[in-house]
Amino acid sequence: MTTNERICIGAIIGAFGIKGELRVKSFCADPDAIDSYGILTNEDGTQSYDLKIIGPIKGGYAARIADVRYRDQAEDLKGVSLYALRADMPNLPDDEFYHSDLIGLPVIDTGGVKLGTITAVHDHGAGDFLEINAIGQKNVALLPFTKAAVPTVDLTAGKVIIDPPKGVFAGDEPEEPPEPTNFMELGDE
Repeated sequence: MTTNERICIGAIIGAFGIKGELRVKSFCADPDAIDSYGILTNEDGTQSYDLKIIGPIKGGYAARIADVRYRDQAEDLKGVSLYALRADMPNLPDDEFYHSDLIGLPVIDTGGVKLGTITAVHDHGAGDFLEINAIGQKNVALLPFTKAAVPTVDLTAGKVIIDPPKGVFAGDEPEEPPEPTNFMELGDE
């Protein structure tokens, strides 16, 4: 089973308590729904987890997984990403996308020039950002995932058309503010 057949919906972020409970962070639009997608797997699909949410806690949820009975077993699972089958996921409206659908797509500007490839999607609290491995740049470019900056996502054609603000890509530096016109030289009095 490939990762395209699964969607990352959460992660185990640590142990909670002494009886094998886990701290889980949900990536679902409805965070409470993380345990409603059936048996979850790890990234490569080699391990499966029957996750049951106990209740909300600071930063996520307390949860249990069958056969995890001790704190050290729970601690061993820290950092495991949790995947659900794509077939079990709800269909999205036209203007919403699963992050996994965007990763790997080429990024093209409105003039048809390929600028790079999407390598990740991040949300730091102020909205999503596309991480783009830009052609000819050693650093990645971060582009706000807004309608103004990303007017077209065409999953059928397998491309994303962007209209990036100045300064996102190397060689496209933001405009400098104008020099003040009324200023005194040092020594003028």
